[in-house]
Amino acid sequence: MADPHPDRPNNEREDKRSFLQKLVEFIHPGPDSRDELIETLADAEDNDVIGAESRVMLEGVLRMADMTAGDVMVAAPRMDLVNIDDPLETLLHTVIDTAHSRFPVYEGDKENIIGILLAKDLLKLQRSPALSIRALLRPATFVPESKGLNDLLREFRGNRNHLAVVIDEFGRVAGLITIEDVLEQIVGEIEDEFDIAEDEGDIFGLADHTYRVSGDTPVERVAEAFAIELNEEQLSEDFETIGGLVAHEMGHVPKRGEHHTIGGFDFFVLHSKGGAVRWCKVSPGRGGDAAD
Repeated sequence: MADPHPDRPNNEREDKRSFLQKLVEFIHPGPDSRDELIETLADAEDNDVIGAESRVMLEGVLRMADMTAGDVMVAAPRMDLVNIDDPLETLLHTVIDTAHSRFPVYEGDKENIIGILLAKDLLKLQRSPALSIRALLRPATFVPESKGLNDLLREFRGNRNHLAVVIDEFGRVAGLITIEDVLEQIVGEIEDEFDIAEDEGDIFGLADHTYRVSGDTPVERVAEAFAIELNEEQLSEDFETIGGLVAHEMGHVPKRGEHHTIGGFDFFVLHSKGGAVRWCKVSPGRGGDAAD
């Protein structure tokens, strides 16, 4: 049957739907700014439209749009670097103590980053001892401090390189940033391979007769394991974990490499994250025996 109105456009229904959409938007206008959108997300959570975790993630995505690599990078003084001229034994100690999976490698001056070393690539030396460290290096990626996190995340996903060296406006090394640093702006703190569950263990004996202790280990557990006598203040309920005690004794959240003596044992901070001590290396001293 022929169309009784041949001149009527075929997209009339689409035009009506578009008009209705415009009418709804006119009656109930959407948010005009990022702050209003965040408030809308909060209202959606209050009305049980979305969960709290979903709201936090969506807010993270919105706020990340204005953030740059310089905002979340690890500053240069805190970077764990590897010297290409260091002997293998030194490299292995660095890898074990820091527990990172990737390391910027420099030659001569620390500003001269020549590549990235993956910890797993050191295993290749077991089969080929004659292989040089230089041959194991991956190309380093350099990004400016002003690089947007959205663009950086896209590049990380595209080139499968999850670490970049951040350069300031003068071409100097300002720090480094990883894909984990970027994703944490969206989903919050990410537990990595160095963060193990409490029920998987908290004190580990090492080959050099020292011990790796989780910062979440209860103070009483550490005191019992190393036969440390603690005073009433150290056993206070204000800090239940050994990481909290170490931070309290030092008066601040310590960074990797700082250490403090408690009960004759040296607590060397291996890893701190999220404002808390995550791992310590404990060296038995004259004040106690080894842990079980």
